[in-house]
Amino acid sequence: MKVLVTGSTQGIGKAIAEAFVKRGDEVFVHCSKDLEKAERIRKEIGAYKALIADLSDLKQTEALYEKTGAVDCLIINASVQFRTPWYEIGDEEMDTQLNVNFKSTLKLMQAYYPAMKENGFGRIVTIGSVQQFKPHKDMAVYAATKCAVLSLVENVAKQVAPYGITVNNVAPGVFLTPRNSKILEDKDYREQAQSKVPVGYFAEPKDCAGAVLMLCSEEGRYITGADIVVDGGMRL
Repeated sequence: MKVLVTGSTQGIGKAIAEAFVKRGDEVFVHCSKDLEKAERIRKEIGAYKALIADLSDLKQTEALYEKTGAVDCLIINASVQFRTPWYEIGDEEMDTQLNVNFKSTLKLMQAYYPAMKENGFGRIVTIGSVQQFKPHKDMAVYAATKCAVLSLVENVAKQVAPYGITVNNVAPGVFLTPRNSKILEDKDYREQAQSKVPVGYFAEPKDCAGAVLMLCSEEGRYITGADIVVDGGMRL
């Protein structure tokens, strides 16, 4: 199968892309701006092709389909977040998060859906966040966009199900990724965050890949409109 994983040069996205490669799929590695980095990761994991598109620019988002053509599995992983008290959030931060996290999700679904419908098969998986349940006090817009994406998933899933297309969300908790590395260097913060995870430890990027692979496999064909939480129990 052909698979596009957005934001797949590091962290969870890279782990998901690598898992699909190991499964034998043709995988498109995506990065927002750094094609050299995308190509380096493509070679490292043995993916099919590397490409760039800045998902904060909706024109570039819409043009992504022209670079890949139809895919069987669309994994919408790329997102941005800013740590800012809610009363200080400015227009630029808000608009960037809305464009990358929410608007581009809809644009990508719209772009890849027609071919999936024609083929009678498609798998769309969005990568959400435990912040759907427990929003961080300094990431109000980020959390809100993840809630909005889940609502979109539930809405679209019902409408496209008759055409052999499933749409689901996977919500990770605290993962040991480059995005979280700096904040987790703070020992007090790390201990406080880890104390909220019932299993007692943070996840590695590969821990999210299994759920995505399952949803994109024959074993996951009867699952749609679901939110699969991979958080070690943090939401509880």
